[in-house]
Amino acid sequence: MTAEIITIGDEILIGQIIDTNSAYIAKELNKIGISVYQITSVQDESAHILAALAEAKSKVDIVIVTGGLGPTKDDITKHTFCTFFNDVLVEDKKVLEHVEFLFAKHISTPISDVNRMQALLPSKATVLHNAHGTAPGMWIHEDDTTFISLPGVPFEMKNLMKAEVLPKLTTFYKRPYIIHRTIVTYGLGESAIAQKIETWEDELPSFVRLAYLPNLGKVRLRLTAKGPDYDVLLRAIENEHKKLLPLLGDIVYGLEDEETIEEVVAKLLVVKGCTLSTAESCTGGKIAAILTSMPGASAYFKGSVVSYATETKSKVLQVPTNLIEKHSVVSKEVAKAMATGVQQLMKTDFAIATTGNAGPTKGDSDAEVGTVCIAVATPKDVFVEKFQMGTHRERIVQKAVNKAFELLQKEIIKM
Repeated sequence: MTAEIITIGDEILIGQIIDTNSAYIAKELNKIGISVYQITSVQDESAHILAALAEAKSKVDIVIVTGGLGPTKDDITKHTFCTFFNDVLVEDKKVLEHVEFLFAKHISTPISDVNRMQALLPSKATVLHNAHGTAPGMWIHEDDTTFISLPGVPFEMKNLMKAEVLPKLTTFYKRPYIIHRTIVTYGLGESAIAQKIETWEDELPSFVRLAYLPNLGKVRLRLTAKGPDYDVLLRAIENEHKKLLPLLGDIVYGLEDEETIEEVVAKLLVVKGCTLSTAESCTGGKIAAILTSMPGASAYFKGSVVSYATETKSKVLQVPTNLIEKHSVVSKEVAKAMATGVQQLMKTDFAIATTGNAGPTKGDSDAEVGTVCIAVATPKDVFVEKFQMGTHRERIVQKAVNKAFELLQKEIIKM
């Protein structure tokens, strides 16, 4: 079973909005055994849409289209569907009643004839009820291909996928099973991991595949099994997962579908009844932002000092001036003093400190661009490491954030 996702909208092609719909749809289809063959973005232009539909029909079993279902003149999906299927628009009374209900109940502006035109649909289409919007989805099956049209508004699209599309697809088609297991590792690069697990990878069953997904200090290893027998696939995935873990050792922190590393750290802090503070220079408060974005952070996170300027390190965190003069602001010694300073200031069990040179210039330090020092203060000691994280500013900062959580997790586990 294969599918193509077609997103319609000039706003996607000019970069005005990011296409998150395709990622969501692809993930949901994969869960029910449907592989996405291709994702295509097209203009709000009839000829372009028609060409995309014709090409998709020749290659896949299912075509899912998002966008172009609004009430304005630039929304032409329904009209284009009529052209493609040699069809006409007809009024659906239930859709009209729903549109009128939404305006009467939830929308302050008066309903217009343009809004009522949302109830006009291709006669060949099966209506997919959109409980949260005025644009219904459409389902047309022709010549062994199913065409599904959904609104581009993510909230409405997701509800239609869950309530209408996925149940209908699982009933309509007999599908193979696809099982994924994604292991997340920190601290070792893709090529180094490949060397460690080469023999294991060579001996994988033919229906199990491994993919490496590297990203800024972490590598995800995704195992995929596909076939007609769910129990066989599950046993194979479980068996290969058990074989893999000892080969990877302590670079594994969890499974992607379970928790992120920051969620793992948060849970560890809560379980152990410990508190945390941060002193951030090169990361500019990003660690604190991640922590406070999680519900319940007040139970363990006490605060942060974004000591971006050298003066702040000295006056707020009490980092000795002579230490900075001797070793520079980007040094293991200063990182260690920052961690101790914020730990004492906030009276926490653990503290993270980051100082580095993210570029493009060296700033107050002689350290090369990409140099980052990260310290973790624990109830018993302070540990600090120095890293070289490349020359790209944004990547340096994100790598530093990831590495800080990785180092903190290892220290909490030791308690």
